[in-house]
Parts: sequence; C-alpha cells; structure tokens
Amino acid sequence: MPTSRAARRRPPAGPRHLHPGAWWLWALGLGAAATRTTNPLVLLLLAAVAGYVVAARRGDAPWSRSYGAFLRLGLLVLGIRLLFAILLGSPVPGTHVLFTLPEVPLPAWAQGVRIGGRVTAEGLLAALYDGLRLATLLVCVGAANALASPARLLRTLPGALYEAGVAVVVAMTFAPNLVADVQRLRAARRLRGRTDRGIAAVLSVGLPVLEGALERSVALAAAMDTRGFGRTAAVPRRMAVLTAVLTLSGLLGVCLAAYGLLTAGGAGWALPVLVIGLAAAFAGLLLGGRRSVRTRYRPDPWALPEWLTAGSGIAVAASTAWLAALDPLAFAPTVVPPTAPVLPVAAAAALLLGLVPACAAPPPPAATAAADTATDTAATTDTDPAQPRRTS
Repeated sequence: MPTSRAARRRPPAGPRHLHPGAWWLWALGLGAAATRTTNPLVLLLLAAVAGYVVAARRGDAPWSRSYGAFLRLGLLVLGIRLLFAILLGSPVPGTHVLFTLPEVPLPAWAQGVRIGGRVTAEGLLAALYDGLRLATLLVCVGAANALASPARLLRTLPGALYEAGVAVVVAMTFAPNLVADVQRLRAARRLRGRTDRGIAAVLSVGLPVLEGALERSVALAAAMDTRGFGRTAAVPRRMAVLTAVLTLSGLLGVCLAAYGLLTAGGAGWALPVLVIGLAAAFAGLLLGGRRSVRTRYRPDPWALPEWLTAGSGIAVAASTAWLAALDPLAFAPTVVPPTAPVLPVAAAAALLLGLVPACAAPPPPAATAAADTATDTAATTDTDPAQPRRTS
C-alpha cells in the first residue's frame, strides 16, 4: 500500500547513521570556534570535546579509522610550526632569549629574512599558539571525516554538485587501488628474484600500474555511461545564466564574509554579507538541481538528533565568537610580555555544548565494512533512467 512522504522519511528505530550534513555542521562549528581564539586551554578543550564525541559515536567502517591520521597530522603541523620559528625566527619581538643558533649571512636583497639567530620565549609561544590553533582545526575536520561517510555525504549533495562529488569520490577510491597495485607488483618482482629498488624497478612497476589504472577508468566510464550518468534535463538558457550568476555571486560573498570575520574590524559588515551570500548560493544550487534527472533512494532523514547535533556546533561557534568579543584578552593571551593562559568558566561551558552529539546522536549500526562499501558504491553509480534509480 502507498505510504505517506512523512512515513517514508521517518527515521528507523534503533541504531542508524546520523545525517552526514549534521556531523559536518557540528565539526565546522567547532572549527569556527577554534579560529576565534589562541588560548591553548580553550583549544585543548575543543580537541578533547571532538575526541570524546568521536570515541562515543564512531562506527566500524574503514573511513571511521581516519581520526588517528588527523591527530598525527595535527602534531606534525605543530612541530613544523615550532621548527620554522626556531630556524627562521619569529616576527614577534622578545627579550627572553632561550638560546642562540649560528646565523647564516644573507644578501642585502633578503632583508627581513634570517636563518638562525636568537630564539626567544615570546616567539616560541606565538608559534605554539598558532600551530595549536591549526592543529585543532585539523582535529575538527578529522572528527567529521571519522563520523560521516563520504559516500553518504555524496548522496546528500544537491543536484548541481552531484557530478563534481562523484568525481571526488571516484578519485578517492582509485588512490588506494594504485597503492595496492604498486605493492602487488613489487612483491611479484621480489618473488621472481628481481630487485624492487632503483630507477629501472620504478619504471618497470610504473607502466603496469598506469595500464591497470587506465583499464579501470575505461571500465568505470563504460559502467557509468550504461547507467545513464551525466544525462541532464533541458533547461532554458535564461535559467542557466541566472543559476550561474547566483552561484558565483553567492560564493564570492561567502569568501568576502569569511575574510571579514577573520579580521579584527570586519565583523560589522561580514555577517550581513555572509547571510546574503549563503542565500544567493543556496538559490543558485537549488535552480541548478533542475538539470539533474536522478531520483533519491531512501534519503537520510533529518530528525531531532540531526537538529541537536548541528545546533550544538552552531551554538559553540556563536557563543565563542560572542565571548571573544566581550573579553578579547581571555581568548587571545598576550605573548609580549608572556602571560599564563586562563580558561574562562563561560567559555568552558560554551565548549561543553559540543558534547551533545555524544548523547543525542544515535549509535551507528554495527555493519560490516564490505557491506557498507558495496552499498555506498552501488548507490553512487546506479543512475539508469530506464530503471528505478538509486542515487548517492
């Protein structure tokens, strides 16, 4: 019997995957909060909040294991930032000299640049705060990657961005295959008693790898063509021009607003520009989706857990920005002279709102990795207009 649209979109009872857009909104909210402060205590608390939510709601799919890689990448970025501050110096003036390195003499045209010299505590503190902020941003992005499936996120993209999203997913899928081919061919050379090192070995392995990648590309293109991928509906030229103008102007407005929000005196005009840019971009994407002839098969529902998850991230970003405007010194401790950072109680309470998904989000189903990958791949490529279409 036919069911209502509300019944079809009702979330199932029990474990289920949360909407990937909700996870990304939550993570972007935490990342936006990280950009408003250089206080190491606030940044460490943000990273701890993201890590706790990942530990509480991470599934067993292959993409869920990427959080550790982002943590290591954040530590690497922090170390590189400190190393550059030691070797190349820091623009922050300081009087507390920790040690002095041999300075390399540079020509006159390289004034303002130095290699070696004095290393001050103020310069290292400034580099530590900046590197920790960037590492926290990477941790927030890693949390979204570990909690939201890329293939399920592709299924939620608007029709105007579907082709670009498929290209990104296909590229991400082909990279592990290339690595596996290289390892397989190197093992085959070793079993035949040949060396797998040197330029000759690289050339002998590279040609079969490229040949295999080309064969997979041709096979995938043929499969997507037979399933009707890339077919679009006829749209009037006036509508296509309006779509392009709205999308480009909206994205340009979002870029300008992001620049204004990151600067000291642009908060007054940046928020209205951000709202207008998002509205224009959304209207352009909505109109551009009319060219897509695909249908949606079992779309992910957006229910109360999604609202709570996305709202917690937005609340963290908004409250952090408001508190940082009220008390700038608490969120940006001075390094000249060095001052001990203090964790404001209001900021800690605001950041703890990011823990809402650990309780509000449903636990992910314990599905096997092979079944999850097969389902996502089939939903991504099945777009035959002659059959009941499933899309990602």
